Amino acid sequence: MPPMEDEQTSLLKPTYPHYWGYTQEQDYYAQQGISAAASHFTTPRGLTLFTRSWLPHTPSHPRALVFMVHGYGNDISWTFQATPIFLAQNGFASFAIDLQGHGRSQGLKAFVPNVDLVVQDCLSFFNSIKQDPKFRNLPCFLYGESMGGAICLLIHFADPKGFKGAILVAPMCRISDKVRPKWPIPQILTFLARFFPTWAIVPAPDLLYKSVKVDHKKVIADMNPLRYRGKPRLGTVVELLRVTDFVGKRLGDVELPFVVLHGSADVVTDPAVSRELYEEAKSEDKSIKIYDGMMHSLLFGETDENVEIVRNDILQWLNARC
Repeated sequence: MPPMEDEQTSLLKPTYPHYWGYTQEQDYYAQQGISAAASHFTTPRGLTLFTRSWLPHTPSHPRALVFMVHGYGNDISWTFQATPIFLAQNGFASFAIDLQGHGRSQGLKAFVPNVDLVVQDCLSFFNSIKQDPKFRNLPCFLYGESMGGAICLLIHFADPKGFKGAILVAPMCRISDKVRPKWPIPQILTFLARFFPTWAIVPAPDLLYKSVKVDHKKVIADMNPLRYRGKPRLGTVVELLRVTDFVGKRLGDVELPFVVLHGSADVVTDPAVSRELYEEAKSEDKSIKIYDGMMHSLLFGETDENVEIVRNDILQWLNARC
């Protein structure tokens, strides 16, 4: 993991400008031996979305392109960056987008009324990168965390031949029966969402503290100025219930190569559903890694030693397919 500055005293400081500390972005990227940039992308439906790229700092072409999708309430500018920085250090060019209503992108905060449109936003951006002459004919992979994992599967359904494989980190493929609201709660939420879709009234705990294991990393994660801290919005909750029902019923239709990685102690998304994905998918090339005792935030919130285990599994999987 990229070194953090004055980690021992982080609890005494009110905030960092970046998750790694006070070093300016471009200086930090240079220290890590990569190049990175931020930009904006206008989708066909007219939304302005914030994007980032992380590239190997070498004269040769990247080994492959990795298109990344973050989870609900998250964004691509804080701790999410740790993984694409690591991938760029190992020769992979990574690209990500703040989804509608997240991070620095346009839209009401954490309001996602139609995930199908979000899928098309992602595809439009990813395809624009693929068409760049610098990147033509390179292998292309999807990477998704939590809700982003479900979106990656929806991207696969929308463009079955567009990607060589997918890395699914604690994917939200279906709401587990253990935590799914019981009848008549979903029906009531659906009814209310027709009239008040943007209301942020759905009771839910702050998932950060259920996701991140290491205490000082909880502090760093909570410093994220773009993190959504409100209650889930009615329209978003109903849409995520619909989408996860849809994805959950189509696990057997997944055909692209994938690796799914999940912590056994994850209480945000269910590792049992990842096992079902592995068992039901038609993919001939499929792998699963269940990490004993690890929680939802596999690539930041665990101990550095655990993070390295997960990172190296991802790198090994990519290396074998490039």
